[in-house]
Amino acid sequence: MLFTKVHGLGNDFVLVNCFEEMLDLAQAPEIAARLCDRYFGIGADGLVLLLPTDDGDVTMRIFNSDGSEAEMCGNAIRCVAKYLYERGLVKKDKIMVKTLAGMIIPDLIIENGSVKLVRVDMGEPRLERSEIPMEGPSGQVINEPLQVDGVAYQVSAVSMGNPHCIIFVPDTDLVPLCEIGPRIENHPAFPRKTNVEFIQVLNRQEVVMKVWERGAGETMACGTGACATAVACVLNGHTGRRVTVHLKGGSLLIEWGENNHVYMTGPAEEVFTGEYPVKNLDSLRYI
Repeated sequence: MLFTKVHGLGNDFVLVNCFEEMLDLAQAPEIAARLCDRYFGIGADGLVLLLPTDDGDVTMRIFNSDGSEAEMCGNAIRCVAKYLYERGLVKKDKIMVKTLAGMIIPDLIIENGSVKLVRVDMGEPRLERSEIPMEGPSGQVINEPLQVDGVAYQVSAVSMGNPHCIIFVPDTDLVPLCEIGPRIENHPAFPRKTNVEFIQVLNRQEVVMKVWERGAGETMACGTGACATAVACVLNGHTGRRVTVHLKGGSLLIEWGENNHVYMTGPAEEVFTGEYPVKNLDSLRYI
């Protein structure tokens, strides 16, 4: 099975072009867990599958390293757009990508025939509690206390097609992410679990973000998380509607437009291509 290893700011994926490769979607969760294992597999935060679609240019399916499926991924979709364009599979500077979160449209910034940056219309943020989804009374979740093991965290919740719990802190370096991240991810308040972002505000235009991704753990970057963070920053009065989000793997420019759409601009990189022995998938199991 041919694959391409890609990343967006260090958030890395195994990409498989299912226009050319045969892959049993029913076994995709187990295949993802095997391929993404950093010791016994290729190693990645997730598996990205490119599939035919009746509307748009391509369908993107994303499976986390634990086998769970994500509705959307901002870093992955930039990688997909670059892959499709530079291989001549889609020769347009705007690509329509069908996801479980709806149709997402990356806009390619091209220099000398190569994709330098990708600006993605991530759509409108969902702010109602039921849309996150999050347990509790109707309305928006802005700077609301959430009890975790007897400690109250002030949280804001935003969905960018997938759930995010944003917490503002004085210093992200002091956050025990691997300890508190999974506890919030699996908190009963979030029936479909949640991504967790800890945010340090630098000024009205810049923030630092640490992320614990649902189904993947700590990652170098999270595109939807950066978008949700920018929205939460505005709702809490911390920044303007255009903010640079500094992540462990680099920076993303996020804009919450007056049309209520969120736009994300950042890079995407191809690391290498390879061939995974199909015989290794004959008897699937979680490693």
